[in-house]
Amino acid sequence: MTVITYVRGDATAPQGKGVKLIAHVCNDLGGWGKGFVLALSRRWPEPEAAYRRWHRERAGNDFALGATQFVRVSPYIWVANMVGQRGMRRGSRGVPVRYEAIDTALASVADRAVELEASVHMPRIGCGLAGGTWSAVEPLIERRLLSRGIAVTVYDHDQ
Repeated sequence: MTVITYVRGDATAPQGKGVKLIAHVCNDLGGWGKGFVLALSRRWPEPEAAYRRWHRERAGNDFALGATQFVRVSPYIWVANMVGQRGMRRGSRGVPVRYEAIDTALASVADRAVELEASVHMPRIGCGLAGGTWSAVEPLIERRLLSRGIAVTVYDHDQ
């Protein structure tokens, strides 16, 4: 089975040859303003604009926990906006991360990666502002992506 490659660097500057799909987790409130999304927006305006439009028009589309939106940002790079957290705040109901939603979204990412013959690149999804743990997310990546032979690179950003 394929293994996750861990590197220090910026997931918005994915390494390697060929088509690359950058996967990250968004909330279900339409908010885009903290965490990894800021790095995405600094590099490309399209993922934020598409996500905000997707949320704004949600009455007529598939926007919901577990849904994934694919945005092409260059001839060889796509961004996967995965709705994998409920709300944005930690509180009495726990953390915002929703592992089931990330799992569903990763299945869509896998299908698109196969279709595009792409590698998948990501920060430690669901483990920043969403409050998740990597020990819960990593097995989802193994099951949905690695088991299908999809190359995955996880980026730990230098602070």
